[in-house]
Amino acid sequence: MPPAVSVLLPCRDAAPWLDACLDSLGVQTVRGLEIVAVDDGSTDDTLARLRARARRDPRVRVLETGGAGLVAALRLGAKAASAPFLARMDADDLAHPERLARQAAFLEARSDVAACGTGVALFPPSAVGSGYRRYESWLNGLRSPTELARDLFVECPVAHPALMIRRRVLDALGGYRDAGWPEDYDLVLRLHAAGLRAANLPEVLVRWRVRPDRHSLRSERYAPAAFRRCKVHFLRAAFLPDARPVVGWGAGRVGKPFARELIRQGTRVAAFVDLDPRKVGQEIHGAPVLAPVEAGARRDDYVLAAVGSPGAREQIRAALAGFDRIEIEDFRVCA
Repeated sequence: MPPAVSVLLPCRDAAPWLDACLDSLGVQTVRGLEIVAVDDGSTDDTLARLRARARRDPRVRVLETGGAGLVAALRLGAKAASAPFLARMDADDLAHPERLARQAAFLEARSDVAACGTGVALFPPSAVGSGYRRYESWLNGLRSPTELARDLFVECPVAHPALMIRRRVLDALGGYRDAGWPEDYDLVLRLHAAGLRAANLPEVLVRWRVRPDRHSLRSERYAPAAFRRCKVHFLRAAFLPDARPVVGWGAGRVGKPFARELIRQGTRVAAFVDLDPRKVGQEIHGAPVLAPVEAGARRDDYVLAAVGSPGAREQIRAALAGFDRIEIEDFRVCA
């Protein structure tokens, strides 16, 4: 039977967790599975463990990059994969036995959806602080394509270790690439920029390990500045309406750097909006700071809200709805 799902499993120095990860993939209920494991220059016995597993389980294929990096590993794995559905997995995470079967069934039933994720559980508890819990709650609250599109510029709305994408879609988008920012977010943004849709299954089907040495905490590609560059690039390329002045809602520690990046990439910020009366009437980057009621009267503006305080997104959405502004059509939340 040809494989229905190919799992792209990049591995680098993953020996402490690899066996448990492969065990969780080995008991998947999906019919037709191959695991394309790509060793990315490991210095521990990851490669030896992969080869040993492949000798016992013919579904496991082992490739090597020689340490060329994560994107190179993903590209190599995708090129070698043979199934119509490609699933991501990290070598230190764990999959529910029905994860791949449920995602494949969802995509088979929903021809309008190009990719899907699942709910995730961050672990171990000792490593998951309040910030991670808020992120987990936000991510698990996004299910429908409409919800993912709405929050597309808050953060990546699909957990990459839980992603499954149609092979033909990944190929049409040009595969994974290294653009100087997170490769998973880049892929999801390109997917939406192409007019395609993604969704998340509501069930928690992936346990996503939090590690202090995780790649996303050490690489400049995952730093806040890289995320801002990525967001602004795609906003300008595919999502900002033409000929509407851009107004930044938020003149604080999140909004100001976001506005600077907009300006750096060539988009003028016509005004700022802030709830703090001490800021109203001042200027930032040569643009006036308005009170929300003043901004509500400016019907031609397109608002980009970039705020970091808990609950602020909901407050801004409610305020803009009170001015009869329609999300995505008239404004986007970007942090």
